[in-house]
Amino acid sequence: MIDMHSHILFNVDDGPKSFNEAIEMLEVASKEGITEIISTSHTQHPSYNVLASKVTEQVAQLQDELNKQQIPLTIHLGHEVRLCEQIIELVREKQILTLADSQFLLLELPSSHIPNYTKNIIQELLKEDITPIIAHPERNKAIAEKPERLERLIREGAAAQLTAGSIAGHFGRGVQKTSMELVKANLVHTYGSDAHNLSTRPFLFEKGLSYLEKHKQIESVDFFLENNGRILEKKPLLMYEPDLQIKKKWWSFA
Repeated sequence: MIDMHSHILFNVDDGPKSFNEAIEMLEVASKEGITEIISTSHTQHPSYNVLASKVTEQVAQLQDELNKQQIPLTIHLGHEVRLCEQIIELVREKQILTLADSQFLLLELPSSHIPNYTKNIIQELLKEDITPIIAHPERNKAIAEKPERLERLIREGAAAQLTAGSIAGHFGRGVQKTSMELVKANLVHTYGSDAHNLSTRPFLFEKGLSYLEKHKQIESVDFFLENNGRILEKKPLLMYEPDLQIKKKWWSFA
């Protein structure tokens, strides 16, 4: 399985604090059945701005240790990019990393609202042949209040990522309920742990998938895991027609 959102680099953001802690996280990820993981440290965040060079350096260091310990897990480069008006320039200058060197970029909105220029950023990224995947929309206050706000962004050409802990109930019943509503409304397309550590922000990768299966969302599980694979394969994501009335129709998003 592929985890497309994780904070596994050490002492760079709010992820693990040491090399050993990072390796412990990756060992647990492997035990949960994760075979490929994209490292998505924060960049352009108000509190953290991990440079692409640092991501490259640490991923190589951690991968080397995984290989020595024969832990069957491959790490890929990436960033979780906080929405900012300079994002197009940063993409062109290769100061921010797409997911596993693909045409997909993990885009983080502020937690409380959707800035007015979000639509323009999505359109400009698409002109650069980059598809933004909106990180954990279920934890955005504006989207939780009105899911149609996410629908509008999806119809502009963005995709969205559901967090394992959200659907597993780690962030509370309200976030869990919003997560299920977004799943049923066809408004999320990929699935990631957004793990930061093994205590307060663990992987919960299997637990989230099990919750979906228990609530008769086996098709969604297959859909998310297929799209995670498509990121690594650099293929277009499969998309459902967004529908808050919960009708499922396939369409392909190039």
